[in-house]
Amino acid sequence: MMNPAQKRAQLNREAILSASPARLLTMLFDRLLLDLNRAETAQQAQDWIAASDHLVHAQDIISELVSSLNTEAWDGAQGLQSLYAFATQTLVNANIRRDPALTRQAISLLEPLRQAWHEAAAVPVATPAFDGGTFVG
Repeated sequence: MMNPAQKRAQLNREAILSASPARLLTMLFDRLLLDLNRAETAQQAQDWIAASDHLVHAQDIISELVSSLNTEAWDGAQGLQSLYAFATQTLVNANIRRDPALTRQAISLLEPLRQAWHEAAAVPVATPAFDGGTFVG
């Protein structure tokens, strides 16, 4: 029998494995902002170990976002890649300097992106209608 933590971990794994690409992206952004908010709270409490853990995890998430970015498929990808690089450097500095203002700056930069991805993921994808032997649309 699984304990509650094991059951929660299993449910999380199942949610990730069954998620669409758009849902995975929004899940990454949700966790990224959760880590950043936790880091800021820890910094304000001068809990430097917890703050560092959250900031490093946030950097790992941004690295994953960068690695999944297809710069050939979209003209704006280079700009997004630059924004991710800036956010990463800001988080490194926030950790080194133990500066919650830098963490807040990263939150202010990334929160609108999180919201935009949620809005984009909520838009239904149009699929062509099938009419007998041909697609219509």
